[in-house]
Amino acid sequence: MNPMSSVTADLVSRVLREGLLLVLFVSAPPLLASLVVGLVVGALQSATQIQDHAIAFVPKLAATAAVLLVSGPLVATHVVRFAQALLALVPMVR
Repeated sequence: MNPMSSVTADLVSRVLREGLLLVLFVSAPPLLASLVVGLVVGALQSATQIQDHAIAFVPKLAATAAVLLVSGPLVATHVVRFAQALLALVPMVR
């Protein structure tokens, strides 16, 4: 058996690591945008003493949608590259 023609534990751990990093890369921009907008809206609600939970929803949704529109092509490129790399490894699986 040729060691270069099969999947090794090192390769599996690298793929898992890259997959987890990709998940962080994909989810970080919308989560950070929602966090920042939530903090700003929360501070404004505290300052104005308006305590309605529905007020924070629309700005967070708008910020998340805007970030997804802006970062979408870059994120999609990374996801496609990762998928292509995984598909290239399929022939090595026995």
